[in-house]
Amino acid sequence: MDASAPTLRGIDPLERETIRRVAWRLLPLLMLGMFCSWLDRSNVGMAGPTMIPDLGFSNAVFGFGAGLFFVGYLFAEIPSCAILNMVGARRWIARILITWGIASGLTAFVWNDWTFYGVRLLIGLAEAGFFPGVVLYLTWWFPSYYRARMQGIFYSAGTISLIIGPPIGGLLLQLNGALGLHGWQWLFVVEALPAVVMGVVTWYLLTDRPTDAAWLRPDQRTWLAERLASEQAQREAVRKYSLGEVFYNPKVWLLTLAWCGMGGANYGLAFFMPLIVKGLGVSTNMIGLVSAMPYVFALAAMLLWGWHSDRTGERTWHAAGGFLLTAAGLGACLLIGPNHPVVTVIALIFAVMGVMSTSPVFWTIPSAMLTGAAAAGGIALINAGNALGGWLGPTVFGLVKDATGNDNMALLSLALAPVISAVAVIVVGHDRRTERMPPRM
Repeated sequence: MDASAPTLRGIDPLERETIRRVAWRLLPLLMLGMFCSWLDRSNVGMAGPTMIPDLGFSNAVFGFGAGLFFVGYLFAEIPSCAILNMVGARRWIARILITWGIASGLTAFVWNDWTFYGVRLLIGLAEAGFFPGVVLYLTWWFPSYYRARMQGIFYSAGTISLIIGPPIGGLLLQLNGALGLHGWQWLFVVEALPAVVMGVVTWYLLTDRPTDAAWLRPDQRTWLAERLASEQAQREAVRKYSLGEVFYNPKVWLLTLAWCGMGGANYGLAFFMPLIVKGLGVSTNMIGLVSAMPYVFALAAMLLWGWHSDRTGERTWHAAGGFLLTAAGLGACLLIGPNHPVVTVIALIFAVMGVMSTSPVFWTIPSAMLTGAAAAGGIALINAGNALGGWLGPTVFGLVKDATGNDNMALLSLALAPVISAVAVIVVGHDRRTERMPPRM
């Protein structure tokens, strides 16, 4: 949490102490949940190089099945987020973690394409609502000035899982043959357990609202509740959206389109990164380490970009810049060609930096527009676009790779979507009237 400290200088001590205490109390729990989320949705990519030949899948079958996670997510996301808004984050996030952990473990026992499709769909249904639910939850606890930073810290857990997940997956794959199971089966069984454990931990330790926070002093609870209520009143004085209005608001649909494009690029890369790395001539034992490398750079870029956005109060161009960097990195792979693996990895590093840097900044835009039930529905709808992109991206990548036999052509097929995303977010713009800048020293 120290990443946020420089921006708190000169701020009232009560505010500084309250934000720090809230961050240290809530973010570790949410980050562990996010870590499990990315581990369980992306480990299929690590399993791919051995799972595909074992089950006789084509790249298209594998990409389609991997992406079906997002179809389940898409259908259940808005209802799930609405339920979280009604019953509270503690109970609903705990339920999400436990059920998706169980469903993810079932992937170890698929035997053909249809069972693979069914389990991936089930995981998406179980996990739906987790990410947008946490985005909504953070608006209940952090004033607008802190949100890009805090969302960046939260989102960093997913990036960390993509850094350490592949090497751990590589070790689990070496259990091939133990107790009669393939290595990829061990990977799914072992990596499903943390989500179930975190579901139980969340049930006992997460706090729904600031008014319920016995771990804050009374003056801290009062300050936080009044600050959040004041910001909500400011937004609603400009425009208060009902839940129904969200579904025909053009800005919300443009943001949904923008996040759909990023979902395609993000998950196309995440699911196929080990296969891309393998195609560069990397040995099986090193695939996990090389696949993790782009996410090491992305972690630093994401935290710095979120901090800079909060510091300046600028959102639109920070988000659009990340989208365009993603497109440039993906497009460069085709120009580089297949005979320059080191340069290709560098281009992939820039693409992944763009993907990850955009995420924490992007979500400050809808959270500045929407409040209450409209925020729950709007955030879920926008993230449903990401789910759609998450299905389309790996599917298109697999189809293009099968048709051309070329990873770089498949990467190029992902590059157009982030360009569209950048244009969409520029058109939407950002309302800074509720951004409160800290006093300068």
